[in-house]
Amino acid sequence: MDQAEGRGADRPSASRLSPAARFFKATEIDTRFLGMIAALLIIWIGFDLLSGGRFLTARNLWNLSVQSASVAILATGMVLVIVTRNIDLSVGSLHGFLAMVMGVAQARYLPEILGFGHPAIWLLTLMAGVLLGALVGGLQGFLIAYLSIPAFIVTLGGLLVWRGAAWWVTSGQTVSPLDSRFILMGGGPRGAIGDTASWVLALLACAAILLLQAGSRRRRRRFGFPTRPVWAEALMAALGCGAILGAAAVANAYYWPAGTVRQWAAANNVTIPEGGLQISHGIAIPVLIALAAGVIMTFVARRTRFGRYVYAIGGNPEAAELAGVNTRWVTMKIFIIMGVLCAIAGAVASARLQSATNSQGTLDELLTIAAAVIGGTSLAGGAGTIAGALLGALLMQSLSSGMILLGLDAPLQNVVVGLVLVAAVWLDTLYKRRAG
Repeated sequence: MDQAEGRGADRPSASRLSPAARFFKATEIDTRFLGMIAALLIIWIGFDLLSGGRFLTARNLWNLSVQSASVAILATGMVLVIVTRNIDLSVGSLHGFLAMVMGVAQARYLPEILGFGHPAIWLLTLMAGVLLGALVGGLQGFLIAYLSIPAFIVTLGGLLVWRGAAWWVTSGQTVSPLDSRFILMGGGPRGAIGDTASWVLALLACAAILLLQAGSRRRRRRFGFPTRPVWAEALMAALGCGAILGAAAVANAYYWPAGTVRQWAAANNVTIPEGGLQISHGIAIPVLIALAAGVIMTFVARRTRFGRYVYAIGGNPEAAELAGVNTRWVTMKIFIIMGVLCAIAGAVASARLQSATNSQGTLDELLTIAAAVIGGTSLAGGAGTIAGALLGALLMQSLSSGMILLGLDAPLQNVVVGLVLVAAVWLDTLYKRRAG
């Protein structure tokens, strides 16, 4: 009854809308997010045609997801930084420095204390990196929030300081090999969860979508807000579940290399049949880490008081302070979170390379900012989504991966990234102008 009454009340205004506008109003689809998905699909199809069908393969898409993971993790934190009208230029250097520290810890110091190959080495290494990242992020946040030094200057200094510190840790030497359990965070045949676990996880994610939709509908009815039509709810659920199941199918369609299969079979006394043995990678662990970071950061941004304070500060810092928000402490906490995410991203990136180098993370600060801005985070502050930043990171990596497949040089890749970033800011300006 309430749904019918709501539709009746809106009928005069809805009748003046175009069919497309009525569709978007009913489904509540973010047109900017939809535009990003369309752009991503165009990029994928374009590169696939230009590369002779090599881009849209299970192998390339799986590798693309793994390569996007570290920047995606950083982008989830950069959203909060930019929303509050700040910037962090140090994330690439900081995550390289933290990766070097974690590399030295697990390759030199922890084996001497615990013994080589101890199962706790990877966990203690990650904990040490996260703690150090939080301390460094807190230091930068303190300088910005309490000493009123502009974030641009503090983090520009951090870009130089932490890049130099990464070299200083080992005097420029590469640290390898890393702990065998630690490198599972970087992907590879054993750094993925396999086909069965991937399908189970995908089905659980679909169930979570349905439960979240049902909960949102109940809350809207309880507080008297209009609800989406049933067909719109079903369509959104179908699209979400379809995307998740499709991603799981692609991950499971990428099989272990034949040499790795033979090594595994020999180690486990498994006889390989005449037709060969196919073992699916499944969803990679770094992708799961990036998705977990996205889910947690989305919850923090949308469901916590801290998240509301972040957007309030970005919308109007003076009004937020007059309303009783401790803007300095909130700003400092944002940079602490950014430091923690730098440690996690550094762990994922070094695990993928199976080594830690002093050049790790070079230019990642630009890719991270570009991912957040392309994902809809406004440089003017007050607006941005974590999901958009994740999609932006995937889009940026898609451009890089596609250009590598086409054999384009690295300088040209940087030109394209720069042009895409400028175009994204320009489109954001146009969107705000029309919305205003």
